Amino acid sequence: MSYNKSRKRHSHKAVSTMLVTAMCLSGGAAAFADTTTTAATTTTSAQSTVTASIFSDVASGYWAEKHIYKLASEGIILGDKGKFRPGDSITQEEAITLALRFMNLDSKLPASPVVPDKLKTGNYFKPYVALALQQKLIDQTEEAAATGAKETWGSKKASREWIAKIIVRALGKEADAKVAAAKATTFADNAKISAGARGFVSVAVDLGLTKGVDGNKFDPLGLVTRAQIATFFSRGQSYLNPAYSSVYEGVISELTDSKLTLYMNGKTRSFVLDNRSVFFTSNSETRISKSDLKPYTKVVAIDKVGSAAYVEVTDTKQQVDSIEGTFAKISGDNTIWLSTATGYTPYGYDAGTQFIDQNGKSITAASLTADSTIEIQRETYSPDKKTVMVKVKSGLVNKSGTGTIQSVDLNAKTVTVKDASGSVEQYKVDDYTLVRYQSQIISLAELKPNSVVKYTIKNNVFTNLEVTQSVERTVKGMLVDVNGTSKLVTYKSSGGSLEAKFLGDKPTILVDGIADAGLSDLIADPSAGDQVEITLDAQEKVTRIQVLGRQSEQLTDLNVVSYDSKYKALTVVNAQNKLEVYKLDDKTKLDYNTTQPTLAGVEPLLTKDRRISLIHIGDRVLALQVIYKYEGNFVSANTLAKTVTIQLSSGKLLTLPYTGYTPSIEIYGLANPAVSDIKTGASVTLILTAAQDAVQTLSVKSPMQFEVVSVDPYNNRLRVKAKGVTDEFYVDKAVLLGDNGQSIKLTDLSAGQFINVVFSGRTAVSVQAVKLDLGKVLISDGQSVSVKNFTGVTTSYSVSAGVKVVRNGVVSTNPGSLTTADHVEVRKDENGQLVFTVLNSIVRPFNYYDSTAKEIYVKHDFNDNNYRYGVTLETYVHQGDITLTVQSLKENDNIVLYFNNDKLVEIEKQ
Repeated sequence: MSYNKSRKRHSHKAVSTMLVTAMCLSGGAAAFADTTTTAATTTTSAQSTVTASIFSDVASGYWAEKHIYKLASEGIILGDKGKFRPGDSITQEEAITLALRFMNLDSKLPASPVVPDKLKTGNYFKPYVALALQQKLIDQTEEAAATGAKETWGSKKASREWIAKIIVRALGKEADAKVAAAKATTFADNAKISAGARGFVSVAVDLGLTKGVDGNKFDPLGLVTRAQIATFFSRGQSYLNPAYSSVYEGVISELTDSKLTLYMNGKTRSFVLDNRSVFFTSNSETRISKSDLKPYTKVVAIDKVGSAAYVEVTDTKQQVDSIEGTFAKISGDNTIWLSTATGYTPYGYDAGTQFIDQNGKSITAASLTADSTIEIQRETYSPDKKTVMVKVKSGLVNKSGTGTIQSVDLNAKTVTVKDASGSVEQYKVDDYTLVRYQSQIISLAELKPNSVVKYTIKNNVFTNLEVTQSVERTVKGMLVDVNGTSKLVTYKSSGGSLEAKFLGDKPTILVDGIADAGLSDLIADPSAGDQVEITLDAQEKVTRIQVLGRQSEQLTDLNVVSYDSKYKALTVVNAQNKLEVYKLDDKTKLDYNTTQPTLAGVEPLLTKDRRISLIHIGDRVLALQVIYKYEGNFVSANTLAKTVTIQLSSGKLLTLPYTGYTPSIEIYGLANPAVSDIKTGASVTLILTAAQDAVQTLSVKSPMQFEVVSVDPYNNRLRVKAKGVTDEFYVDKAVLLGDNGQSIKLTDLSAGQFINVVFSGRTAVSVQAVKLDLGKVLISDGQSVSVKNFTGVTTSYSVSAGVKVVRNGVVSTNPGSLTTADHVEVRKDENGQLVFTVLNSIVRPFNYYDSTAKEIYVKHDFNDNNYRYGVTLETYVHQGDITLTVQSLKENDNIVLYFNNDKLVEIEKQ
């Protein structure tokens, strides 16, 4: 979204004595001024009365809350005595008023408006309607023809198709609507959409401003509410540069509980944060809290008399880079020197630089000690690259003390301790660290938070940790004896020694597959007892025993012979035709084709020849599964014998019959798939019939890569596109992952992102964001490709396993076609193969930069119409490794412009 910081909005013209008339329209419900006084005494301007304070009838979490408060903060929509009335229908004259405010044309309102008699409207709205005619937002002849003899044009309720025309014209896209006019929409009620509005509806839908209603209908004559039109115009701002004087876009350079400062093209502006400020993100409709704001991220802030009434995070990535090194010294000119293999590197700092130690405490620059490892963080959003933080990663510490354990990180091999003075410090442990409790050597894993310890540190490493007052801890071992009478548990520790502990009053017993397990469910034996984790309290009593492993056995390929419900006795025959009898109980873990398995529910299924698998100890069944599906890799299908063969994960081949002429096959993207569409080795799932005697459905797993078009978190749906085709599907049964494999929410995805989706049949079971990187090729030797991205980080990609190179739309598998002159986008496709897309580029002399439109102009030939390009905060402007601002470019500078999907992503000064 682009905003002009210089042009002023003059909405005070719209509100004065005419306000009384406006507030009386539609019974007072349709007025657009927010005031706490009576209409007769109100003389305040619209600009001064609009705030981002909560409308009393717009509850937190309301579906259109974000859009209502955004437009209210911008002065586009107003309320009435603290209310917004989101459910009221909008009239045509009100919609025109909003459209012109949206276009920021208040300053052009005529002083003596003239409106045709056939477009009768209230006095308050006459200047807007007159201006709308001048701006060709509405057509006099068209509107008069659509107004009935007994209708008043201004107070007529606005229809959905009419609003589509107004919004599309306000965005300057009427030419697109004319092109689309001859093409039918995809709505089921396309025939009901007026011929003159059809193109406008198509454009509005394509831009994502509006959607259909239930049943894939557009409902062209349906009425539009105030909440809906606020949403339409809010979304439309992505396609317009309205240049509101109160809207600012930049990077957070300073953030406190009550203050927000933005850096914008070499300048800064501060805003007050108070209880009127509301916070959102660009990719979500849900409000966030002030604490969710992070320094050095990109935001849009809307000013209300010095306060940030509305703040929207547009990019959550912090615009900083980090350098880690060994601290050497500080010189008198506020310069930190880091020691490197080739010498010393200087980094400046100022009064705003924050210095913290390895425990997060604020320190002074003078507190840094030689040979400490420090991390220097610099902002990357300005040419200055100021140092914003210096953090001590490690310094040399030698001391002894007492304290309490705060946390133990087994992976990082660190222990965090709060010492007697209250300071929280973290130090390393190594293989020589001695950890003791009551004269016993214990493992690092047995240390628990809040344990009181004595310790010794040498060169930042704990050499000794002695627990003087324990809290809850855990030990692992094998159960040797459990005596409920004496309440004594004996176990062999992981070190091999026998130890005995008393049981607590009500110890928790956990055994996988057994609900509400007790002491009797434990298996104790001097040579083959349960492997357990025992939790001990501060008095060394056993409070919890969890079975980690036991000598149970899993049996597959069993067929039921009989089942006696009275004795819960199950007789089976195994693959060697040997009869075996097992006993079920209420604690047996069950799995059959239901979401709520019970013993009573599974018993009717245990009929003769039913195929099952089970886990048992002796004659006791711990878990039982009635087989209803198989997963494996497709081997073949015999259409004559009507069988399907797959290979299970164990390597075993399984052949099953199917009924019908062909098996029922599900493959994403194919309407009527056949056996020939399944590749050998494809991952498949066979769903069995109720009788387990045939394949009911064969679902093929298919990986796909898409670009996200839109996200619908309310219905758990994604709209995507790939290779020119758009599709929608549910993701409620899918695992959602970020580009690093972390768990994410659906709202973390946004339009324009690439995702990899795995389908089982037509059901999405996995969705993962695709990591993208933009940069310059440094090395391409046929075995690897090294790319330096816009932040200066170089990544080497191995291409020995295959690669795709896309240049001007042509795909090659030759990595050698990449050269050090290429600038590329790097990602992986749905099969994990690297894809290098070479950015298109042009070389032009620089002409000038339009800061209002945020566009650069280049010099061009008379017949060349491509001479201006939009610039965003993400556009990387540089000369070599030096980051520049677009304002620093001079006329006739020779520049190279690089484009990714027609978007300008890089400007390189020659």
